[in-house]
Amino acid sequence: MAARPFDRRLTPARPDLAAAHLRGLVEAARFVEGERVTVRAPLADLRPRPDLSASIDTQATFGEAARLYETRDGFAFVQLERDSYVGYLPAAALGPAPGAPTHRVAVPLTFVYPAPDMKRPIVCALPLGARLAAVAEAGAWLRLVEGGFIFAAHAAPVEARAPDFVAVAEAFLDAPYLWGGKSAGGIDCSGLVQVSLDAAGIFAPRDADLQEKALGAPLPEGAPLARGDLIFWRGHVGIMRDGETLLHANGHHMQVASEALEGARARILATAGLEVSSARRLG
Repeated sequence: MAARPFDRRLTPARPDLAAAHLRGLVEAARFVEGERVTVRAPLADLRPRPDLSASIDTQATFGEAARLYETRDGFAFVQLERDSYVGYLPAAALGPAPGAPTHRVAVPLTFVYPAPDMKRPIVCALPLGARLAAVAEAGAWLRLVEGGFIFAAHAAPVEARAPDFVAVAEAFLDAPYLWGGKSAGGIDCSGLVQVSLDAAGIFAPRDADLQEKALGAPLPEGAPLARGDLIFWRGHVGIMRDGETLLHANGHHMQVASEALEGARARILATAGLEVSSARRLG
């Protein structure tokens, strides 16, 4: 039986090991069910191979669920539950969930404190979208099941939805560009789209090519643009703030920048030889 081609980003399969549900679809020496685990680090870099010199494909955030297929030499071979991305995380970043998530971080970055006191040294910083299990509020603070407190106004119920995903993205203006990044500490173009839409309760795949296939409907060439439209190039995506202004994490500015769409189009054509491949409007 010939192996079916697959996208390695979304398929938990290697020649020596694959997920049990892929039996008969891919060739592998061994098939395993895996176990459900949760990201316990604020952010965990996911790489295409178990090597710290490998580029970062994406980042998993605190409270994110994953299916663990193998742990070896300090790395865990996983598939993230939220967007199905496959790769290698530090094994130390994973653990059992302390409880079902009740809240999510609703600001670009918030701190966890050891006590409900902003003067105490912080325990860690959590990014937008981190899922939290909280047991009680202590005045202006939210107490986490595993210990620690965050400012309650920085969290929202896990089922809450931001009314305007563009406003979420705008809060990342000037955040540094990081290939594979998904936080205010470093973010890339498709990461900005994904985390902003997630805050609004809209699923988005991780990478720009996948987003162009999955999100919204294409607009006719020359159609007027509006706030929230997505503009795609090969390997790049940006968000329209209005009919003329593009917000995007990009390697030219090395940060999340706001600029005239026409200026960005001209520069990308001149430097990379790429035209806009599509403009898409979410339903």
